[in-house]
Amino acid sequence: MNRRKFIQQSSQLSLAAGAFISESYARNTTRISANEKIVIGVIGCNNMGNVIMNHALNQPNVECAMICDIDDNIAAKRAEEVFKKTGKKPQTTNDYRRLLDNKDIDAVVIGTPDHWHCLPFVEACQAGKDVYVEKPLANSIAECNVMVKATRQYNRIVQVGQQQRSGAHWQTAISLIQSGEIGTLRKVNCWANFNYAIGRPQTPDVAIPAGIDFEKWLGPAPLRAYNPARHHGSWRFFWDYGGGLMTDWGAHLIDIALWAKNIKTAPQTVAATGGNFYSPDFMHETFDTMSVLYQLPDYTISWEHTAGTQTGPYGRSYGLAFVCNDATLVIDRSGWELFAEENKNKSNIQAITTQRKGIEESHDKHVENWLDCIRNKKEPNCPIENGRLVAMYAHLGNIALRTNSRLVWNEAQQSFGKNKAANALITPTYRKPWVFPKL
Repeated sequence: MNRRKFIQQSSQLSLAAGAFISESYARNTTRISANEKIVIGVIGCNNMGNVIMNHALNQPNVECAMICDIDDNIAAKRAEEVFKKTGKKPQTTNDYRRLLDNKDIDAVVIGTPDHWHCLPFVEACQAGKDVYVEKPLANSIAECNVMVKATRQYNRIVQVGQQQRSGAHWQTAISLIQSGEIGTLRKVNCWANFNYAIGRPQTPDVAIPAGIDFEKWLGPAPLRAYNPARHHGSWRFFWDYGGGLMTDWGAHLIDIALWAKNIKTAPQTVAATGGNFYSPDFMHETFDTMSVLYQLPDYTISWEHTAGTQTGPYGRSYGLAFVCNDATLVIDRSGWELFAEENKNKSNIQAITTQRKGIEESHDKHVENWLDCIRNKKEPNCPIENGRLVAMYAHLGNIALRTNSRLVWNEAQQSFGKNKAANALITPTYRKPWVFPKL
């Protein structure tokens, strides 16, 4: 591929789902056409749900009819913000089932903590609503699997919030790697080092703040007393609700590492080392120090994180290094650069680097792509199967270290073979009255 062809094709990259969509449940084609209004509802609007909602409202012919959050204060605040932005005030509720019962709502944004992705997602599909769900897809492999099944059984348009798939900056870099112009890709190193990932300082349990329905927030997770260090902003560092940096940033960066060779399958093996070594003065269960190695047929992917630090390789606190025969491509959201091998023609490598600067985020493009796909009935840039695959890779890393195992995943059996400790972490136990969805 010559350089001109590479640049022409780079903006056209997208992921093909490769899955047949069931005809059993036809989409509501009479409701949404290319120019009609899309009415959305938002489940979980404190952080990313609010970001995605606002990107959606920035698009033409989009309206928010209802907001759901277990914190009444946040729900009321967001509803007022939407009113100021659009002149229309959405209804509020703290029960996602009321939102899904609203027949006017065409599509749903799920911005809840990870342990609350699966149930409203499956029920949204059953209610005939399309979905934008934040990453990682779910807090377990089994939940990811049932979400894929629901998407295809009910024929929904689903975008998973791995927004880099919609960024031209990332598409251009992937196109260069796939073109072979910097040689054969042999390994990808991923890293993410952030101070926030050590959690909050140790603090005692307290009374539940006014306006928060904490029992609903816990949902299918085990019942426990309220602790602010486990709630807003730091829930992801406890196994019942999230997977730490491994699932938070791994869902973004491992996604790009797999995209480079269009991987659609589980790794051959997974091994991990690490632990909680930072300080006992901070509250978290997920690992603050971690290294994971994924073996694939013709290259390897490594993951590294060191919570409590903000430095990393190549002067970047997070990023990826694609190690190819002729050069290494290093990338994060701010840009990418090439490091040519000494025995290669550096001038040729440097001439390729025509688009080095990136943008901080691609959320707006990702939301726009989702809305376009709802209207045009096409697969979005990050369909459900890709969200499931990437979440599984992240969960595999955590499971390997939690069980001190070298994992081999059996896709046909959906298990780790005879590894009982690892198999016990595939499917969560839902707290009554919540029931794990079965389709």
